[in-house]
Amino acid sequence: MEDILMKIYEYYSGSDRDMLLRAYDFAKQAHKNQKRASGEPYFIHPCAVAGILVELGLDAETIAAALLHDVIEDTPATEEDIRQNFGDGVLTLVSGVTKLDKIVFKSQEEEEAENFRKIFIAMAKDIRVIIIKLADRLHNMRSLNYLSPERQQKMAKETLDIYAPIAGRLGISQVKCELEDLCLKYLDPAAFEYLVENIHQKLEERTRFVNFVVEEINDILVESNIHGEVFGRPKHFYSIYKKMKTKHRTLDQIYDLTAVRVIVGTIDECYEVFGKIHKKWKPVPGRIKDYIATPKPNLYQSLHTTVVTDFGQPFEIQIRTEEMHRTAEYGIAAHWKYKEQRENETSLDQRISWIREMMELQGGFKDSKEFMNTVKEELYSTELLVFTPQSKVISLPEGATPVDFAYAIHSEVGNHCTGAKVNGKIVPLNSTLALGDVVEIITSPTSKGPSRDWLKFIKSSSAKAKIKQFYKKETKEENIRTGRSLLEEAAKRKGYALGEILTAESFKKISEKLNLDSQEEMFAAVGYGAITVNQVLFKLIDYFRKEIPETPALRPFKQKNAGGTVSVKGLTGLLVSFAGCCSPVPGDDIIGFVTRGRGVVIHRRDCSNMKNVEAERLLPAEWIVKEGDTRFKATIVVYAEEQGAALSAISHATTDMKLSITSINGRYDKNDAAIVEVTVSLLSRQDVEVLIGKIKANEKILDVHRMSN
Repeated sequence: MEDILMKIYEYYSGSDRDMLLRAYDFAKQAHKNQKRASGEPYFIHPCAVAGILVELGLDAETIAAALLHDVIEDTPATEEDIRQNFGDGVLTLVSGVTKLDKIVFKSQEEEEAENFRKIFIAMAKDIRVIIIKLADRLHNMRSLNYLSPERQQKMAKETLDIYAPIAGRLGISQVKCELEDLCLKYLDPAAFEYLVENIHQKLEERTRFVNFVVEEINDILVESNIHGEVFGRPKHFYSIYKKMKTKHRTLDQIYDLTAVRVIVGTIDECYEVFGKIHKKWKPVPGRIKDYIATPKPNLYQSLHTTVVTDFGQPFEIQIRTEEMHRTAEYGIAAHWKYKEQRENETSLDQRISWIREMMELQGGFKDSKEFMNTVKEELYSTELLVFTPQSKVISLPEGATPVDFAYAIHSEVGNHCTGAKVNGKIVPLNSTLALGDVVEIITSPTSKGPSRDWLKFIKSSSAKAKIKQFYKKETKEENIRTGRSLLEEAAKRKGYALGEILTAESFKKISEKLNLDSQEEMFAAVGYGAITVNQVLFKLIDYFRKEIPETPALRPFKQKNAGGTVSVKGLTGLLVSFAGCCSPVPGDDIIGFVTRGRGVVIHRRDCSNMKNVEAERLLPAEWIVKEGDTRFKATIVVYAEEQGAALSAISHATTDMKLSITSINGRYDKNDAAIVEVTVSLLSRQDVEVLIGKIKANEKILDVHRMSN
């Protein structure tokens, strides 16, 4: 906590220093009674996060946001407190990294996906959000030993899946490497300890060898009259571990445990040293990479080569300029760290263009989970570099096709693509491109748009999203009609009129959570499956119930065939209604809700609409079931490999049990799994369980469950 104060005084002055000292005092007071899992004061954490960002060279607003990043989430402090004391800029950064803890999600997986989507939205507005988040995660990983093994594994896996790749994509290699090593420590502790122990044992021998190589290269620089710096850099444990795993090698078979870096003044000197090193030592075929001519997507530039010494031992050499070295170490953070040579805004935009492209396409994703999976694909994709006829380098995922290339050029090029030439020859659009191919796209202004079949073979996540977005726009009117109809029918089944619960005020509330601009956009999104009916309907019902105490959900629901007998408080023969929101059937644990002047409505005891009602209006209820009683309705959701298998299994099971199907609806999810919702008329809960068991018995069925609100 004192260390960050020293850094504030050392690196900042004037109004920046004053703001940081106020942020320090504000956060310290807000967190004063809180402890970390280690038992230490919680305030240590925001101080450590701020310290990491100071070392990366971030500006005062970012450091202030780092000190304050947990106060909205974990203390009584509000967004307005942050705005009044530190301004909108700091508030935007703090809000960007604050978790969505006040929203109730169906699952932890959905919460994590929505959290991730929110971070990317904030990143698109201000890249500093993710840099704060990376520093936050780095310090949490450094102190992970105080958590339970289960939480250690969960956090390490999430970090390796999401945060380390993001750090790599942003070029912040020192953060990426430390995150990966810390993840390895908890995900495979035996391997980590083995590497630490065995690499340390060979340290002296390796150091002598590296020193020999460094001296030899220094001699080359002196002979060439080139001023530069040469030094050895030990490779981090995770990169060695990954090489051992993927190439099935032992540690003794990994020779390049240390890379030698050569830092010179100009690009010409890079190539001159490169050539003279190859003259001195024989390069290993296939291990020469020119990232100066063809930079990585994160703008990393360097010459890489692996050579074999006179002793027969291979080692890797990286040659770059001082500016390239800064970019390699600090990535996007170099924009702030090296103020005297700050890149212009155009260069910064180029670095984060992929983030903005993903956010432009997010409306085409079905849900937050699909968005997160798409971003993961973008982060993990193996690099394939190909060229336009004008020699512009295009980076694509491995296995990419000419269609991927077309959409990488521009959405309109992809939408009007009718053919392709690779290295001057006409090729099919599903051809796989190879490193260095020159690709030319043939377009036609009369093309009606992309083929849905392209989705079966293209590899680029952004290309898939652009095709889906095209069809979303082309069929907007149809989607609006479909979405409105689906919502009206679903609302009716739950005892509501859509016009009654969808008001300007209720739409404003859900639009903030679902990122919608208009009701038409909401209907269209439901129509093409970007959001589900229940995502909208449950939020509307919840808001309506909170605003109007006597709601349709608690009124008697006129339900066909709902004439079963129940006992309420030991009395029989009461006129009752059965709630459409949870559709209780005999055998369900039920409860009666006394409405004002309209009798008793029977709900399942676990119905979410009963969670916050007045206790005095609830009455014990139980079923009195006799042979031949009126049948009830229950909805079963079936997941299958294909729709035909689901329909066949449902048909056989209902026929075998002599049950009537009252409605059936089918669709496919983003993974092409069939989802069929079937409503059946039956006598008891036991019938539901038997039906589910019979459907599950079919080997092509993935899952079956009863629909519940």
